[in-house]
Amino acid sequence: MSGALQRRGVMLVLSSPSGAGKTTLSRMLLDSDDGIVMSVSATTRGRRRNEIEGRDYFFVDNEAFDLMIKANEFLEHATVFSYRYGTPKAPVMDALKAGRDVLFDIDWQGTQQLKQQARDDIVSIFVLPPSRGELERRLRSRALDDEHVVEARMAKANDEISHWPEYDYVIVNDDVDRALVKIKEIVGAERARRTRQTNLSEFTTSLMEG
Repeated sequence: MSGALQRRGVMLVLSSPSGAGKTTLSRMLLDSDDGIVMSVSATTRGRRRNEIEGRDYFFVDNEAFDLMIKANEFLEHATVFSYRYGTPKAPVMDALKAGRDVLFDIDWQGTQQLKQQARDDIVSIFVLPPSRGELERRLRSRALDDEHVVEARMAKANDEISHWPEYDYVIVNDDVDRALVKIKEIVGAERARRTRQTNLSEFTTSLMEG
């Protein structure tokens, strides 16, 4: 054998109330670690001006989304602020088998569904803002949503935050660079977990047998 340990990939879930910074942290993590790939969701939401089809989302209509559900093509799907989001199953499972880590930028509803299908593969992190005032400031500074959307997201923040106990890790994003360091430390530890080393038994046997 080659002597190298092999491992199964990790489903790394980042969730947060809207505006807490999970999307920014996700992009920074992807830029700093080429062993992680982004899970691209399908959504019925319209494309924002800074989003690219196939990179940020697959933009589909409700009819196409229904067909994907019927074909059991999603690992999870949920409705958030009147729009539907779903994670295509096949590319995720292929990546895990090949030892690639897959990053999910999803809410608590999607995380619960993922756990029902693949709990042992999941590492979940909930990102909190340092304060409610800062959360609102970040939402307004993005200038991506209308005023009524910002108000709706703030109104829903309490419900989203209440799900923090369901996650493996919780970090406060008071400084994006420090928050990124914490996430990378979590990823490193989870990659080394014994249960994810797929050839550990053969590797240790070879060591003992010389």
